[in-house]
Amino acid sequence: MSNVTTITKTAATYGKDLAERVIWTFLVAAGGVALAAGPASMFNVTFWETVGTAGIAAVGSLLKGLFAKVVGDRNSASTVSGV
Repeated sequence: MSNVTTITKTAATYGKDLAERVIWTFLVAAGGVALAAGPASMFNVTFWETVGTAGIAAVGSLLKGLFAKVVGDRNSASTVSGV
């Protein structure tokens, strides 16, 4: 019975880890787009272009995290073993 609890905890930990990585990727990508546009021309990038670009980066992060479950440690969203 304790194995079921352990599996649930590791699955929950993996889910939280992956969610955190995807959210931070989205936020950093959105900030990066705004910063890269520069103060003078950042208003030429629409809100939806910024959100779309950040969304693409976040989806990439999600896919990488799911791929890591197959390649790396099953309890981590990292492809590096031992993380």
